[in-house]
Amino acid sequence: MSSKEFALYIEGLTVSFDGFKAVDNLNLYVDKDELRVVIGPNGAGKTTVLDLICGKTKSTSGSIKFKNKELTNLSEHQIVHQGVGRKFQTPSIYENLTVYQNLEVSYPKGRSVFGALFFKMNDDIDKRIKQVAEEIFLSDLLYTEAALLSHGQKQWLEIGMLLIQDPELLMLDEPVAGMSVKEREQTAELLKRICVGRSVLVIEHDMEFVEKIAHKVTVLHQGKILAEGDMKTVQNNPDVVEVYLGH
Repeated sequence: MSSKEFALYIEGLTVSFDGFKAVDNLNLYVDKDELRVVIGPNGAGKTTVLDLICGKTKSTSGSIKFKNKELTNLSEHQIVHQGVGRKFQTPSIYENLTVYQNLEVSYPKGRSVFGALFFKMNDDIDKRIKQVAEEIFLSDLLYTEAALLSHGQKQWLEIGMLLIQDPELLMLDEPVAGMSVKEREQTAELLKRICVGRSVLVIEHDMEFVEKIAHKVTVLHQGKILAEGDMKTVQNNPDVVEVYLGH
């Protein structure tokens, strides 16, 4: 299997913490424009996989290739520049800034020290900020302080802060945790839209939400892949039922 065929190509990925293998010889292949959801019980290694892809944790062995470029020897900063965006479980936004300002400071040219010194707002950037705000359902709240947003809106804002950087791989860790039913429905609509032109990797526990969005589901258990396929195939897999869905 060639890494050129996939947007994200992971082979033999292993990470050990004091002899415990949190991720154990993992092979994972994600297509371009694919929305992949990773599920599994607590401690299965889901978040660790995202940590390894974005460089937060270094692997013990194995390969992670994105667009055929090896990521395991790159820093977190370099991996972002390769087009990889990551959203953590807790929204990481600037609460004292408005929605508009949060999106503005996330704009690629303003992110480096050098870029920030020479960053000037222009019509194209303004247009892009407003376009992203509309995508994330926050057009009417552009000039509202982020601290005043609901939990779900804060989650959307952080997704917007990643979208404005136009990543080609977007990784989201439990994006609908703490959201209302309506917000979950809107988030499903948002994710289905934003995987056009990029790959999206989502970790989620809400099975109803997973069913709405996933092109393909990967089930992790003890750092290994237990099952993979569409939601129906995974739900009917006896091993998955025993290990995960049965609980």
